[in-house]
Amino acid sequence: MGGVVRDGRVVRSESSGLVTVLAFAGIVVSLSQTLVIPLLGMLPEIADTTPSNAAWVVTSTLLTAAVAVPVLGRLGDLYPKKYVMLGAVGVMVLGSVMCALASSLWPMVIGRGLQGFGIGFIPVGIATMRELLPPARLGSAIALMSSSLGVGGALGIPAAAALAQYGDWRWMFWGSAVLGLAIILLIALRLDAVPAAKPDGTLDVIGALGLAVGLVSLLLAISKGADWGWVSGLTVGLFGLAVVAFAVWGWWVLRHPSPLVDLRVAARPPVLMTNIASVLVGMALFSQQFLLPQIMQLPVETGHGLGQSMVAMGLWIAPGGLAMMAVSPISGHLITTRGPKPTLVLGATVTALGYGSALVLMGSTWGIMLVSVIVCAGVGLAYGAMPALIMASVPNSEMGSANSFNTLMRSIGQSTAAAVLGVVLAQMVTDFGGVPVPTEAGFQVGLLIGTGVSLAAAGVAAVIPPAWVAEE
Repeated sequence: MGGVVRDGRVVRSESSGLVTVLAFAGIVVSLSQTLVIPLLGMLPEIADTTPSNAAWVVTSTLLTAAVAVPVLGRLGDLYPKKYVMLGAVGVMVLGSVMCALASSLWPMVIGRGLQGFGIGFIPVGIATMRELLPPARLGSAIALMSSSLGVGGALGIPAAAALAQYGDWRWMFWGSAVLGLAIILLIALRLDAVPAAKPDGTLDVIGALGLAVGLVSLLLAISKGADWGWVSGLTVGLFGLAVVAFAVWGWWVLRHPSPLVDLRVAARPPVLMTNIASVLVGMALFSQQFLLPQIMQLPVETGHGLGQSMVAMGLWIAPGGLAMMAVSPISGHLITTRGPKPTLVLGATVTALGYGSALVLMGSTWGIMLVSVIVCAGVGLAYGAMPALIMASVPNSEMGSANSFNTLMRSIGQSTAAAVLGVVLAQMVTDFGGVPVPTEAGFQVGLLIGTGVSLAAAGVAAVIPPAWVAEE
């Protein structure tokens, strides 16, 4: 049985199923984030509330994930990562059970918020791979783990749609809970508890609270600004609070001996440029998740819709998630042989080509499926490269928090894309039987935005400077 020496002892590596366990776990926690997408139209009835209030079922997951990701990443630097991952999945399981038992709005909102903690598993899992895997296997393993973010979402949508359409919506949450328990068992049995990289540090609670205020204010303003009005007092106030909170938080962490996020490390040019590219790639990934399902489901009579059912839409889109997984070994090989920077440039360029092809192929279900495959393949290449770039430029003691911050940047990109595209499609509408629906031109503008952010990501990636040698 192969292994890697850590602190004078041999810890088990991928020969005992490390990569399989962590990738499976990544798929499950990302799947839990997208479970409710097919339920969006049913949520007001399920929770006995208004459509506006029902949107909090989605927003709560976004907000808690944004806060949990950097906190769990830092905990992964301070304590054995095995226990941090077990805790993240345990909270996700608790949230799944709460949602399965919910019969009103707020228990479901709280449960969905707890499910959001699960996404913090992925950056800690990537940092675990760095600790336990030999260098020759690291690139492909990280690429596979990174692709789980898209694979879980792509597979979760058709599965949840089928349950929502043909069964009981509670089954999807019970299923998430059962899968979570399986992950806990696998991690407990198959992963060693490697000593923490920075056991003498402490969790900066004040810094965590400050970052939480800034992130919640920013993401809440971005995600709800279209509903509240972009110039409303509440939206502007939240943006202002975010600016103040981030300024005070930055002042605090620069003076703290064990900060939640080391801004000096984050400001290193390779790390900074990679995080900027991550925001743009996150926007590119969400853009196709936002646009393509709507094109699929709009009635054919609109002239640009394809009239697919909820389940059929999910099945047509699912190959995109499989493409992300299929390219992960290619991404790993390119990272090992060519380097993560060229791999990121290639991935962003392929993503841009996918969006460009959509302007021609959006008139058929096969065309939309092909677009999804190309875009997701490009994102899969890019997602594998970004953690590799980060890990080449930060010390082991900052590995968990640095990867978590990179994951957070992708999430901010996705939230920004949701806000931008929501405004575009809300403004470019036509009347269809008394109901406003997005026009074909609106979707084309959205696809051009996807093309633009992908090309911008490729441009940023192309000027990332050589990685700094990480100092312990």
